[in-house]
Amino acid sequence: MSGLGYGKDRNIATQLRFQFKRAIMFLLLVPVMSAMAGHSVVADWRTASREPSGIAPDPMVERDAIVQVYGARAYNWRGYFGIHTWIATKPTNANRFTVYEVIGWRVRHGGGDALSISTRPADARWFGAEPEILSDLRGPGVDAVIQKIDAIARAYPHRGTYTVWPGPNSNTFTAFVARNVPELKLDLPPTAIGKDYLPGHVAARTPSGTGWQVSLAGLLGVMVAADEGVEMNLLGLTFGLDFQNPALKLPLAGRIDLFPRSSSASPRSLSDQ
Repeated sequence: MSGLGYGKDRNIATQLRFQFKRAIMFLLLVPVMSAMAGHSVVADWRTASREPSGIAPDPMVERDAIVQVYGARAYNWRGYFGIHTWIATKPTNANRFTVYEVIGWRVRHGGGDALSISTRPADARWFGAEPEILSDLRGPGVDAVIQKIDAIARAYPHRGTYTVWPGPNSNTFTAFVARNVPELKLDLPPTAIGKDYLPGHVAARTPSGTGWQVSLAGLLGVMVAADEGVEMNLLGLTFGLDFQNPALKLPLAGRIDLFPRSSSASPRSLSDQ
């Protein structure tokens, strides 16, 4: 009888483990499917919206210096997997933003220089995709940060090269600038494929400047940092945990916060560092 009882207990334990695994898979698949459902691959680049989304401050009203980093789902099928990022700066009393970004078609059709420096709207939709603010720095001392960003952006070592996967791409550029401008404290989301591509290096500071990472050509690596948490990069896809602001980090779905919070970064000053 004791043997029968043991077998029954073991079956119950097996069923519980199976149900637990199913629940975990469901919890992971829901945000992934939600992210995929929220992105369209049928948009025509000639007609897709590049209009402002309304989340950037009005330069004519906000006269302080501003640096913002934006991200939006990439165009077409690439948006299922990752985002395109860019940096927008506005010096004190300036009437418009300057946008720094790397664009692949410029290498193929625009004369070979992937770096674009323009005065397009800072919060413009990326071919229909709504942007989010990933970092927002304002106030005294930010003019010096803007000058640093301009110099670092122009020194980006891969201006003549662009590779969607695993990099160098637009996220490689943004991460490169962030590593050299730690005032940004930029925690790029897991969907920023290419952020772990380290130009000419195997190890480097993380984009936030609060830790270190090791990466082999952006295909295999690990990151440990106060802001980013712990991340593992496998074939350019990021899996991780953020302990500071509890969240799961997953491919496709991106960041899944365990407690509700705003999707866009709040404004902060250098004194908040």
